[in-house]
Amino acid sequence: MHRESKNNINRQAKRKVRVRKKLLRLERPRLSVFRSSKHIYAQVIDDHKNVTIVGVGSYHKDFQKMKGNMEIAKKIGETLGKLALEKNIKEVVFDRGKYKFHGRVAALAEGARQAGLSF
Repeated sequence: MHRESKNNINRQAKRKVRVRKKLLRLERPRLSVFRSSKHIYAQVIDDHKNVTIVGVGSYHKDFQKMKGNMEIAKKIGETLGKLALEKNIKEVVFDRGKYKFHGRVAALAEGARQAGLSF
């Protein structure tokens, strides 16, 4: 492994720990985001009960027809927000994990806010 990729992995790991440490103090469910090169996944997790309440990913047939990563991410945020509101979850904590808050992650957050989730 090259030095640059090792540094990048270390930076991402530190960022993930730093973000998660701040979030776990709060009593609200956590909206967690995972992003790969092809797909993006989001789920609402209740850490106190260790249960995933709602989960959505771009691998689903409905999202395969869509074009553009930003558009798909925003639609996933909206879908997740609607499903969470059906389960009476209105407030969550946004867990971006090791990712910076821009691009697809920010689009997903914007879609979730438009659907009615507050964070």
